Amino acid sequence: MTTFFNPGVVLVDDHVLLRNGLASLIRGFGRFDVLFEASDGKDLIRQLRISRRPDIILLDVCMPEMDGYETACYLRHHYPEIRILALSMSDTDSSIVRMLKNGAKGYILKDIDSSGLQRALESVVDKGYYYSEMVTEKLIDTISQIDEPEQRLRDLLLLNERELEFMKLVCTEWTYKEIADRMYLSPRTIDGYRDALFEKLNVRTRVGLAMYAVKNGIVNLD
Repeated sequence: MTTFFNPGVVLVDDHVLLRNGLASLIRGFGRFDVLFEASDGKDLIRQLRISRRPDIILLDVCMPEMDGYETACYLRHHYPEIRILALSMSDTDSSIVRMLKNGAKGYILKDIDSSGLQRALESVVDKGYYYSEMVTEKLIDTISQIDEPEQRLRDLLLLNERELEFMKLVCTEWTYKEIADRMYLSPRTIDGYRDALFEKLNVRTRVGLAMYAVKNGIVNLD
């Protein structure tokens, strides 16, 4: 008999009262299992070795020992399948950019209301990312100034994981039908990806998608 679990969430924050309050709130949503809580990055790593692997880690940015930046970088290299939702009091461009570059799939502020938190968690589970209007607006100017080695940040903001996979396959000689088979999706879904990317990236053809993928480092021609 197959056992199905709700998406697992882990909370990492050095403030116990806030952490406990968030855990209670998330359990009340009914869709998520709070697996455990951790006080910092080191505590998180220790518990990951002995606990069920979470789907989402709600990760505080500022902690006294192994902060969110270092922890996110560690998770990106050792647990790339876990999605990180950054949690912070700071809404500075530098903090947001740094967390996204280190692998976070979203960034929310600690004053977020319960409906906003639920929406963020559900978006990370269903879409693979959550970029609020606050984050997007703050990064518009920053993205335009990023140097070439960091250009992939644009794609973190604009594209989810399946769209990135589709972009890579667009650069092959496969037809859209063959790409659909490769991604185990229907041709109609692939058409939807294509049309959505045309609009997101302001291109009109498959060649335009391929050029965007090469220019922004999604596909390497070497």
